[in-house]
Amino acid sequence: MPKPLRIAIVGSGYFSAFHMDAWKRIEEAQIVAVAETDEARRQAVASDHPDVDLYDDAEMMLDTVQPDIVDIITPPSSHVALIELAARRGIDVMCQKPFCGDLAGAERAAELGDRYGIKVTVHENFRFQPWYQVLKGELAQNGPSRLYRATFHLRPGDGQGAEAYLDRQPYFRAMSRFLVHETLVHLIDVARFLFGEPSTVMADIQKYNKAIAGEDSAIIILGYSDGMQVVIDGNRNADQVADNPRRTMANLLIEGAEGELSMNGDGQIVRRKHGANTLQPIDYDWRDHGFGGDCVFTTIRALVDHYVGGAPRINSARDYLTNQKIEEAVYASARSGRRIDLEI
Repeated sequence: MPKPLRIAIVGSGYFSAFHMDAWKRIEEAQIVAVAETDEARRQAVASDHPDVDLYDDAEMMLDTVQPDIVDIITPPSSHVALIELAARRGIDVMCQKPFCGDLAGAERAAELGDRYGIKVTVHENFRFQPWYQVLKGELAQNGPSRLYRATFHLRPGDGQGAEAYLDRQPYFRAMSRFLVHETLVHLIDVARFLFGEPSTVMADIQKYNKAIAGEDSAIIILGYSDGMQVVIDGNRNADQVADNPRRTMANLLIEGAEGELSMNGDGQIVRRKHGANTLQPIDYDWRDHGFGGDCVFTTIRALVDHYVGGAPRINSARDYLTNQKIEEAVYASARSGRRIDLEI
C-alpha cells in the first residue's frame, strides 16, 4: 500500500472535530500536525489525539511538517493568508467555507492555486449529504420530465436570543454578511448540483436577532431558462419538525408535471404521483454520524479518492467561484429590489 497522504490541519474549533474524525477513519490519510493559536484548544487536541504534533503557528508547522494537504478550518477572514502560505510552499489545500471573506478574496485564493500549481479545494459538504445524493439519482432516473419549482425551507432554530451561536461558532455573531454568506450558500450549491445553473436571482433579506451583526432571514428565488424556479427560504430563528432540526437544517419540496419529491427534516424522502393522495417512501441507507449524515467524511473521502484513485476532482476553488458570484447577486438584488441576470 502506498504511503498515506500526510495531512496538516489549521484550526481546532467546533467544526474541526468533524474533520479530524473523518481523516482518522480514512486509511489512505494520516493527520500529522495541527496548528492552533489558542492554548486551551491545543491542550484539548493533545488529549484527544496524542499522536499528532501541535504548533501555535501555521507557517512554522508547514515549514517543519511539509504535508501533502493542509486542511484549513478557520474563520473566513484568515483564509487567503493561509492559502498563500501553503501555495508558496507547493502544498495543496482543502479550505472550509464560507470560502474567504468575499468574492474578491476567493478569486485571489483561486489565482494563488493557479499561479503556484497547487490544488485548492473548498470543503462544501451539503451536496455530499446522503439525502441530496439520493435525490440527485431520483431526479436522473425517475424525476418529473418537467420541473416547476423546488422549495427549500431552512429552519435550524439555533438563532434566537442574546446568546445565539456562542456555544459553537461565536464568530458568526460579528459577520456583517451572515445567513446568505455562511449558510444559504450551501443550498445555492445544492441547487446547482440538483438542477443546474440558474440564469436570474431575486432576493430579500432581513435581520430578526439584534444581537448579531448580519442577516438571519432571507428568501432567494433562482430562475432558470426553462421557467423553473428554486426558492431558498431561510430563517435561523425558526425551527422545523425533526428529531434534530440541525440534521438536514432544511426540508425540500420538488414539484413537477408528474408529481413531486419531498424531503423532511429527518432526511426521509417520499414520492407522490400527480393526482395521487398516497406517498411512496424512498428507502436508502445513511449513517447518522457527525454532521449532516456523515457528509464531512463523504466529502473528504471523495477528495482522497481523487488523490489516490484518480476519481474526478471535487469542489475546486475555481469552480466554487460560481456559488460566490450568485451570492453577490443575492445581496445586490436585496439592495436594489430588482431581479439580477446572472453571468456565470
